[in-house]
Amino acid sequence: MVQAVTLFIIALLTFADQLIEMAVVKYLKPVGSAMVINGFFRLRYAENTGAIFGSMQSRTTILAIFVSIIVLVSLFLLLSKKIKPGFIYCCLVLVISGGIGNLIDRVFRGFVVDYFEPLFVNFAIFNFADCLVTVGAFAMMGYLIFDIIKDFRKANNEKH
Repeated sequence: MVQAVTLFIIALLTFADQLIEMAVVKYLKPVGSAMVINGFFRLRYAENTGAIFGSMQSRTTILAIFVSIIVLVSLFLLLSKKIKPGFIYCCLVLVISGGIGNLIDRVFRGFVVDYFEPLFVNFAIFNFADCLVTVGAFAMMGYLIFDIIKDFRKANNEKH
């Protein structure tokens, strides 16, 4: 049952990403950009053939293969019950959903559609799928670092 709910949530988040991008292509691409909060945030249509912060430009095939492997391994870990439902499980659901969303773009468009542009800081333009991957990955790293520190303190307290 958990696996069915997991697949449904992944499908829902991926569908939301693709729906947002369809709207961006239809309404934002023709005008280029739209100010949301002056001097702070705008929507701007961009086509990204690379990875994070524009790295690996025009390496769509390599990125698609890399993301496919990550998504497939992560799905295997979740669906085979190698990772039990909990915080890390939820983090992987976010990473998988965002990975699939960007993978769909790379395979069918040859690029990822980006549209969120913060203006208050010099930062890359990104999309909803990027948000899913980033939140999932950073939450997982934070959790694992906290867990390592907790185990280290516990081991130190047992020595004394």
